[in-house]
Amino acid sequence: MRTRPVNWMDNPNADRVKRVAQLAGRSAVRNRRQRFLAEGPQSATEAIRAHLGLLDLSAQTAQFWPKDHTVAEVYYTQRLSSSHPELAGYIGKITGDVFVAEASDEVMHAMSDAVVHQNIIVVAHLPRVDLKPTPDAQLVASMVRVQDPGNAGTIIRTADAAGVDYVIATQRSVDVYNPKTVRSSAGSLFHVPVYTNIDLREFVAAYQGRVFAADGYGDLSLDEAPAAALMQATAWLFGNEAQGLDTDERDLADQRVSVPLYGRAESLNVATAATICLYSSAMAQRGG
Repeated sequence: MRTRPVNWMDNPNADRVKRVAQLAGRSAVRNRRQRFLAEGPQSATEAIRAHLGLLDLSAQTAQFWPKDHTVAEVYYTQRLSSSHPELAGYIGKITGDVFVAEASDEVMHAMSDAVVHQNIIVVAHLPRVDLKPTPDAQLVASMVRVQDPGNAGTIIRTADAAGVDYVIATQRSVDVYNPKTVRSSAGSLFHVPVYTNIDLREFVAAYQGRVFAADGYGDLSLDEAPAAALMQATAWLFGNEAQGLDTDERDLADQRVSVPLYGRAESLNVATAATICLYSSAMAQRGG
């Protein structure tokens, strides 16, 4: 950790501390400064690995998290060396115009959005706003007005695990760079492209595959869906937690698909439904 000269910060009222803390608040601040927080060992590790060029990213994802231009600032406590030595080693490899500082618990607490800080906070650059989703993707997860940060982060994590080409978040969806969403993604935000503020109608019009709407009242049950249908290039639409997909959104889909409920539960959480739907497509597309 000491191979790279670092700064020491112990004043929780310092201007730099306040500027970092502001990134945990309104999305307008993040958008204006083009930066966001990646807190905790998992998110911080993947942000730094992307910065160092250590992730095997697709060309599309590498546009989001370019080598040497993903991380802007790193703050950590002395305990990080013993609790996460590999992460500490990555920090020691950072070069260039990145501000790195060891900080006191008081400073970390003042900057952190979490109830208890996790010994590491990375300030990362937001991706370029001109990046657009490609129309020929094999598998896409679409968050349509999803509002809960935890659900959004979990969907991104699931999408990463299922091998989707990318995720889209439509207008009026939660800010995916909200600290809670970033933490819930457990580092997957840095593995898969997430296109934000997408106009759903324009996306569907351009997309070359089939569009499935995950809908509890859908006319096709997922367990009865033909394998040939699931094997096709597919964009799944996952709706708002309270309202689901509205009529106009459902009408954009080629098929409304429901996840069967075998027990007494009234419905599934949107992130859980997304997991089942995405994996059904992913396994069919991979022949399993």
